[in-house]
Amino acid sequence: MKPELKHINFSYQTNSGKQYNIPLSYQLFGKDLFSAPIILVNHALTGNSNVSGEKGWWKQLIAENQAIDTNKYTVLCFNIPGNGFDEFLIDEYEDFTPSDIARIFLKGLEILKIKNLYAVIGGSLGGGIGWHMLSENPAIAEIFIPIACDYKTHDWLHAQCLVQKFLLNQNDEPLQKARIHAMLCYRTPESLNERFRNKYNQEKNRLESEDWLRYHGDSLNERFSLKSYKLMNHLLMNINVNDSYLSKIKARIHMISVDTDLFFPASEIRMCCEKLKKEQDDVYYYEIKSIHGHDAFLMEYQQLNTIIKNIL
Repeated sequence: MKPELKHINFSYQTNSGKQYNIPLSYQLFGKDLFSAPIILVNHALTGNSNVSGEKGWWKQLIAENQAIDTNKYTVLCFNIPGNGFDEFLIDEYEDFTPSDIARIFLKGLEILKIKNLYAVIGGSLGGGIGWHMLSENPAIAEIFIPIACDYKTHDWLHAQCLVQKFLLNQNDEPLQKARIHAMLCYRTPESLNERFRNKYNQEKNRLESEDWLRYHGDSLNERFSLKSYKLMNHLLMNINVNDSYLSKIKARIHMISVDTDLFFPASEIRMCCEKLKKEQDDVYYYEIKSIHGHDAFLMEYQQLNTIIKNIL
């Protein structure tokens, strides 16, 4: 049984000056609120607040006796407003930036009377929003764990998001096509070649790799809306924390990259770590080894559990 979806409603003015009524939804896992250290998990692009339990998308990491142990911690996860998990959608997605989402999450914490978090953890887009949260409120958390992400969208990632935007604005199967392209950014040539080895599906008259890509396109189309995807892609395209804010972050920062990541290259995350180390002592770097690229943070659970267990 998954914990019920809770809501906080408030008025919010975006950085672009637009007024919105935000029905911020969230779920809680593990210990009751205020009875244990609180860990905030920020979900990735097509993720949601359901991070643990039977259908939890990060259940291999967040569960009883796992790295994020629900016997020891309260785990909180907000839905990015407009992700559609709570049926709230945003028409004018360009009204919002990752900085807006960070401020909305901080407002949610304030309304819940949560002054301090033990940790903020997020993968990909979720980690980018985490960087923005820490830049807005440098003392909000003791530990910050950004996984497979950086504090800025660099040129390569921006270019991939631009292709996504072109595909999402087409009329013919926009979401499916965008997802197929995205899968090629989330994985690596080695990952696909190793898995499929040019196997051909005689029945469907196509390569098994093509069948797999089409399946992912159709599968996302069934559970995710085009409006949500446009918003999430726009947010990913615009992660942009001001460099001068980084040195103000009080949290111990533990950056985790994937050695084969094509989206947020390990080299960029290493550079960020080295930059921060010049001004801060508590900055650490870890690297997941995998042939699978960006998606390794959703696949290489043994490595990720070991790293996070040691951090916490």
